[in-house]
Amino acid sequence: MVSAVPTSRRLSTEDLERARLVAERVCDPELPVLTLADLGVLRDVAVEAGRVVVTITPTYSGCPALDAMRADLRSGLAAEGFPDVEVRTALHPAWTTDWISEEGRRKLAEHGIAPPARLGPRAAGPVPLRLEPPSATVRCPRCGSADTVELSRFGATACKALRRCQDCREPFEHVKEI
Repeated sequence: MVSAVPTSRRLSTEDLERARLVAERVCDPELPVLTLADLGVLRDVAVEAGRVVVTITPTYSGCPALDAMRADLRSGLAAEGFPDVEVRTALHPAWTTDWISEEGRRKLAEHGIAPPARLGPRAAGPVPLRLEPPSATVRCPRCGSADTVELSRFGATACKALRRCQDCREPFEHVKEI
């Protein structure tokens, strides 16, 4: 049985660590094989004035999963005894696929989704406009072949493309580099 942390008392360092662990376990609603921590959208878990404050960054502006992420964080934390939760959105710096953890990349590949290539460090300031997608080699998550073709720039979600391996002929999704 989980007992609620009274909001009238100061949350301890142990409470904060427990809240952080709970938030790190919340799954992404669009890629449920990943946690929000794996995906890199979980930016911070803090305590302010007796409440848990979670900060997340959407994968892109207008991300339809943002409301579900907020609700899942609130309900997950409430179920573990933290009824007073605020979820904040941080848009700066903008999320990048480079924030996906190594564990997240491994989980994607393990579930048949090609992880994005790393884009590396970027200069501060505006992001340059690209009219074409990056030309990185996308390997098949099933057989490892680099001989793949894009079938559709958009897959089941806007952040994924649909591809097919020319060697094993299997279709697969690829998380696009952002």
